[in-house]
Amino acid sequence: MCLGKQGEWPQGLSGRSENKRCFCHYGVFKMKKKVTFAICGCGSRGLDAYAQYQKLHPEEMEIVAAADIRPKRLELLREQFHVPEEMCFSSDEELFRQPRLADAMIIATQDQQHVPDAMRALELGYHLLLEKPVSSDIAACLRLQEKAHEMQRAVVVCHVLRYADFYRRLHEILESGQLGQLKTICATEQIGYWHFAHSYVRGNWRRSEDTSPMILAKSCHDMDMLRWLCGSKCVQVQSFGCLDYFTEKNAPEGATSRCLDGCTCRGECPYDAEEIYVTNPETGVDNGEGGAWLVRVIADRPEKNRVMEAIRKGPYGRCVFHCDNDVADHQTVNLLFENQVTATFTVSAFSEKNYRTIRLTGTKGEIEGNLEDNKLYLQLFGKEPQVLDLAGYQDEFTGHGGGDMHLMQYFCELIAEGRTDGLTGIDASVESHAIAMAAEESRLNGGRTICMADYMAKFMPEKG
Repeated sequence: MCLGKQGEWPQGLSGRSENKRCFCHYGVFKMKKKVTFAICGCGSRGLDAYAQYQKLHPEEMEIVAAADIRPKRLELLREQFHVPEEMCFSSDEELFRQPRLADAMIIATQDQQHVPDAMRALELGYHLLLEKPVSSDIAACLRLQEKAHEMQRAVVVCHVLRYADFYRRLHEILESGQLGQLKTICATEQIGYWHFAHSYVRGNWRRSEDTSPMILAKSCHDMDMLRWLCGSKCVQVQSFGCLDYFTEKNAPEGATSRCLDGCTCRGECPYDAEEIYVTNPETGVDNGEGGAWLVRVIADRPEKNRVMEAIRKGPYGRCVFHCDNDVADHQTVNLLFENQVTATFTVSAFSEKNYRTIRLTGTKGEIEGNLEDNKLYLQLFGKEPQVLDLAGYQDEFTGHGGGDMHLMQYFCELIAEGRTDGLTGIDASVESHAIAMAAEESRLNGGRTICMADYMAKFMPEKG
């Protein structure tokens, strides 16, 4: 049996959403006003993801200013959104020397810049759409939380999975009581081998000191999701994992420091840079559609000659066994929540494709699914199994199971209505960031169990 069609809730599951607007019903909400945006950081998230919402809904969103240290990224933004040159700034510092230029700001700079940029933006009066992770420094997260409340501005963190139909429907089913009392959650995130090599071995998130540990940088989405689904505070965390494969000890004989420097292993190595960025039919520029998102990261324009030049000279052409990476390539986290729900989460770098799976068990039934399949399989005890087909809104802007688009839709509505609360506001985000960082502390200490109350106490100001 198939439960529900596009734009419909399965019987017995309606009316439980935290938000007035169901993201399945496109075009129902009438915006009170168009929301204007400044973008700080025009990279793969700021420009290639969130900004694209304006093309779909120009009646809701207008980009009026932007900042990036790369002139070619600003050029691309001006071409796509016709932002005047005088409103495009060469750094975040230059942008913040201006008075407030828009209703809201998208902050999509590098991890270590998020909190300083957000604090300055709040002082100027912007509402914020803040790219995750907020920071690996929990004390800094708490300071930002306090500033957001002080300035009475919305700070919505880009935990995009909550906005995907797949996870929203899971939450609805839990809220309906059909599963009885929730008892366990088992979730996995499989990172495509090419994605992990791109981002966490060769790329910007390869070193935890410079950015964030992998469990925060990649999987704070998932920590947020588990906390949301459990509906209870996390009380204990335990984690195991390590960097085990992408090290010099595993370099095959004949491997050079760069893929194009005469490496004799290229024909057998799945991590060959030319294979990933040029010839691979899914990720390479040769696929005839300009390549996947990672091609647009390494070259301002996804053209073969530009991509080849980037892997000849840039960081993305390095051998994966001869990089300076230090983040874990596989990790498992065990969680205990205050309501006695137990959860496990495993993230791994070793997969053909990017996908997430989840399985929940309750006292009256169980449910499982794969985000990429966009189907949920519901088994109520003693009943016929049911399949919930979530074939959703198909568009060019459907990252994270449609979560990217739904997040922008939600944020525009929030600001247009003059509200400062948010489904993934800074209050909720601080808690999930703390869970991720506690997991990293446990991993680095041989799987020691971390009491969350004790962990958070370290960041609280002393009384009296």
